Amino acid sequence: MLLSEFDACTAVSVNPEKFNQAVVLPYSLTVNELFKAMQGFTSFLSFINQQLNTKDIPRMECFLMSANFSSIVGEFMNTSIPKHCPTLVKNRYHNGHPDLVPEGLFLGNSVQHATEGIEVKGSRYSSGWQGHNAENSWLMVFYFSSNTATEFQDGQPNKAFRFSGVYAAKLDYDDWTFSGRSGTSRRTITASVNQKGRKKMVDNWIYKD
Repeated sequence: MLLSEFDACTAVSVNPEKFNQAVVLPYSLTVNELFKAMQGFTSFLSFINQQLNTKDIPRMECFLMSANFSSIVGEFMNTSIPKHCPTLVKNRYHNGHPDLVPEGLFLGNSVQHATEGIEVKGSRYSSGWQGHNAENSWLMVFYFSSNTATEFQDGQPNKAFRFSGVYAAKLDYDDWTFSGRSGTSRRTITASVNQKGRKKMVDNWIYKD
């Protein structure tokens, strides 16, 4: 069924029946708290996109660069999860790692780099999740489906935003593969979760739709 642009403005609701009740989560975080945070994002995005539609402006995911929209998904979850989970707070250190840290563990809930906490990412991809460095900490990825700016410009069929999966695991340094660059490349040096690390995360899935 083809969606109109107006219908695509409403994100697909998070289905509470599609969570893994046996998942292992750290720091007393619960599935219900993640459900509330995810549903908060779909409500937020639906509201924004519906307002944009009244001004004949494309949906947020259809005019932002893909990486920027993925960052918004991740940053929203970083802000929203602590609203529902009292044991986690957003790391107050600018660009600190990880994104979420246990409440009260670090002075001022601020730390430049630590192994305790959860790094959070939004991604359109079901594998190849990247970071600037290989990290020894929990990683949680919110995998989603939506149109991109390129698809919108090319007239591809509309699709409403939806969370397709959420995966998390405690990764070690050997769960990452470093990606270098040639001497003439301007690409940012990154590390990617390798197949070993991905298996850890997928085996400990939180949500699948």
